[in-house]
Amino acid sequence: MRIERFEEIQAWQEARVLTRLVYEASGSGPFAKDFGLRDQIRRAAGSAMHNIAEGFDAGSDAEFIRFLKYARRSASEVQSQLYIALDCRYITQDQFQRIYDQATSVKKLINAFIGYLQKSRHRTSK
Repeated sequence: MRIERFEEIQAWQEARVLTRLVYEASGSGPFAKDFGLRDQIRRAAGSAMHNIAEGFDAGSDAEFIRFLKYARRSASEVQSQLYIALDCRYITQDQFQRIYDQATSVKKLINAFIGYLQKSRHRTSK
């Protein structure tokens, strides 16, 4: 099956969920008033999503893989920033775990997609 639009990519769909969860968690209470952390974690979550979309139109599998790696790193950044939010008691342990697990899911999907693209490149270059 050929992917026609970036919205069809499962990793992008799950990164979108991650972004929504981050916005919900950071949108009220003391978290909403910590502008630095709030804005940074939101940018990181959005970056995971946006890099997948941007990479889709990069023009080559090698470029797409590069953008997917950026997206994966952004999901890791979200995970790291969640610890600050938890330590500052901006989020509960349950919120932390839900968002952390979603970021892990995004990273696994990105890894699988990178693997798929690398295999398809090797098949076509033989």
